[in-house]
Amino acid sequence: MLTTQAAVLREAGPDKWWAIEEVALDEPKAGEVLVRFEASGLCHSDDHIRAGDTPARLPMVGGHEGAGVVERVGPGVTRVAEGDHIVCSFIPVCGKCRYCSTGRQNLCDAGLNAGTGKLPDGTFRFHSGVEDLGGMCVLGTFSEYAVLSETSCVPYEPDVAPEVAALVGCGVTTGWGSAVYAAGVRAGQTVVIFGIGGVGINAVQGAQYAGAKNVIAIDPVPFKLEMAAKLGATHTFTDPAQAREVLVEETRGQLADHVILTVGVMTSEVVRAGADMAGKDGQITITGVGKYDLPGALMTLYQRKFHGALFGGANPLYDIPRLLDLYRAGQLKLDELITHRYRLGEVNDGYRDMLAGKNIRGVIGHG
Repeated sequence: MLTTQAAVLREAGPDKWWAIEEVALDEPKAGEVLVRFEASGLCHSDDHIRAGDTPARLPMVGGHEGAGVVERVGPGVTRVAEGDHIVCSFIPVCGKCRYCSTGRQNLCDAGLNAGTGKLPDGTFRFHSGVEDLGGMCVLGTFSEYAVLSETSCVPYEPDVAPEVAALVGCGVTTGWGSAVYAAGVRAGQTVVIFGIGGVGINAVQGAQYAGAKNVIAIDPVPFKLEMAAKLGATHTFTDPAQAREVLVEETRGQLADHVILTVGVMTSEVVRAGADMAGKDGQITITGVGKYDLPGALMTLYQRKFHGALFGGANPLYDIPRLLDLYRAGQLKLDELITHRYRLGEVNDGYRDMLAGKNIRGVIGHG
């Protein structure tokens, strides 16, 4: 049995934070791999667990955006080998279930243990004394080492820095896919994006990549809007009401073809404001997590569509390498997304910075 330093959440609530602990780690079993992490992204989803917005089994090792190196493999592993560099897919991909076999890997049945951290055999690999600890999304990338199912691993060529590769395991793919796949943005269309964090900034990039004529970014933090303008937004606003006025002018009253909602905590107010910007037969794509009501009248009168998006509708085994190829080709900006770098012991500082609006994406460097 190994030991590893990890950021552990034992209680959830607005005043609770991650604690750095030394925990025990089992050797990999059949179909599993031991990974030494090199980098991990600080995604808002982990903070939803910490704050109690999203239920989860605790205690839990945090982190679900990670890149690292396979140190050992268990019996029967075929997807990766020792020495491979891998990106973690925060939704495992079994490749066999109904959803994987029909090109919807983001809905893979193997994702059922995201909130408990159990491996596919129903047991845990992280331990603290006699206590079992789960890993966020069956990963736990806020750790020096972790044992993962091979279904959570996507190999990549190590010419890409691990801190960049880690981001494609969740935020980049979720945002880019929300525009390109879930929304289905097409050339010449108008897109409005609420929330320019680690997901929303990549929805901007996805909409620009798909050829949108107008990409309107809305966020209360000016520096995030500055980044959005650099990465493809044609218009930026801190005030949704002002954005709608310009939207009416730019589209001659037709409003947006697509509205993509990626705010950190979704509310009925945001959903209503987004729906009010969608034109006839427009689509409102909801990627953010929260509690909200759908405005029925706004749906029916203009035949608007509401569409929930998980992982941006992407297929991780295909799209993670694809996005890294776009990065290599200069068609996707990733280095620019990293606002601050932290050590594992500074994980709480990273999340406080995120909540204060100081980060597009913070990254933990291991090693």
